[in-house]
Order: sequence, then C-alpha cells, then structure tokens
Amino acid sequence: MVFDKHVAAITQIRTVLSVPLASLQYVVSWPIELFDKLHDTLNTHDSLVRENLDLKVEQLRLRAQVQRLLAIELENNQLKALMRSATQFQNKIIIAQLLAVSADPFLKQVIVDKGSRDNVFVGQPVLDANGVMGQVTQVDLLTSRVLLINDVHSGIAVQVARNGVRAIAVGDAYSDKLRLLNVPQTADIRSGDILMTSGLGEHFPEGYPVGQVTTVNKDPGLQFAMIAVAPAAHLDRSRGVLLVWPTNRVKL
Repeated sequence: MVFDKHVAAITQIRTVLSVPLASLQYVVSWPIELFDKLHDTLNTHDSLVRENLDLKVEQLRLRAQVQRLLAIELENNQLKALMRSATQFQNKIIIAQLLAVSADPFLKQVIVDKGSRDNVFVGQPVLDANGVMGQVTQVDLLTSRVLLINDVHSGIAVQVARNGVRAIAVGDAYSDKLRLLNVPQTADIRSGDILMTSGLGEHFPEGYPVGQVTTVNKDPGLQFAMIAVAPAAHLDRSRGVLLVWPTNRVKL
C-alpha cells in the first residue's frame, strides 16, 4: 500500500501482471461455469420432460371428457327426438331404454328396461324416433325381449305410401335390411318409395314408417320381383325406444 502511494511504477507493474492473472482466473473459473450451465440445462430438460408428460396426461383426460360430452349430447338429441315423436302418437306410449343387444350377428334382438310391471305384452310394437323397430317377443317382470324388423324371423305388413300397394316385409340376415316377399313383377313399386305399416298384421297400427325401397330387381327369369328396403328406424344406433299400445290394448 505504501509503494502504491509513493512509487508510480508499481501501478504500471500491476497493470502488466493483471493480464496473465485475468487469463488464469478465466481458465480456473471456466469449468465451474460450464458445470453450472450443464446443471441448469439438465434441470431445464428434466422440467420440460415432466411438463410434457403432464400435458399429455391432461390432453388424454380432456379428450375423454370431450368424448363423454359428445355421447351425452347424442343421447340428449335422441331423447329429444323421441319426445317429439311421442307427441305425434295418440296411442298410449312409454319410453324405454336398451339394456343389451344380442351378440349373435344373425339374431337381431335387444333387451329393454320395461316389463310386465309396466303392462308390456308379447307382440307389442316398438318404435324409435324414426320408425318401426320391431315387436316384443318375451316379457319378464322388469325387462322385455324385442325382435327387430331386420331379423329373418320377423314379418310386418306394409303398404307403399305413394299408391297403397301392400306387401310383407321380412328381415334379411346378410344385408341387415328388409326385403319384400312375393311381390309380382307387375307391381307398381319403385326405388325411393316409402313403406308404412298397413295395419293388417294385427300387431302394428296403420301408418307407422317402416322403410324406404332402395333397389327393385325385376328379373324375367324369376316369378317375383326382388325388392330391398332400408329400415327407417336406426336399428343399430337408437338407445331409447317407444313402446306403443294399440287402441284396443290400452291399459291404464
């Protein structure tokens, strides 16, 4: 300190020595700074990985919620359609829910949550918001079995809305559609015709939608025309159905 104050040359010497000393300090501190940077980088990487995993989990959770909301919205829309359809019927009706569907691809049956406790009876018509679904074939106390109209054992009397031509529609096991039985080649039935219940089969009241003709094949080599019908009811989608009491079977 005394030399610094009284000898000016000391200041110049310190200045000259500070250059190599600074370099030495940099060399000594560089590994430490590098380690600190690597440590910060690794911590940042781990934090990003954890955050990424958390975001993926949250994304999956949100997707599941969206799917659930879409399912609820679809169910609400179906119920609204059923309620609108129910107001159009003057017969006694109740709304039922599907509980099970037959796993056999050649057996078109479902189970609904209404039974004898609700005065359900064998042969009772079952509809959804769009048309005829089938009829009750078995009744238990709390549930009932419904045979769908596209089952091979099902048959329903129909008529063409355009001109009143009558026929019998039965299920087709291979196409999940319906076909008309024993229709003469000369019958006035065209693709696009709407089929309604004729009321002649003693089970279905007159005027309920059954389906729409999709193809008409009049092969001269065959005795009858081959006519395919797409069901009006959403047989593979509807969860809610209407059980209908014909006027002569109403029980209060």
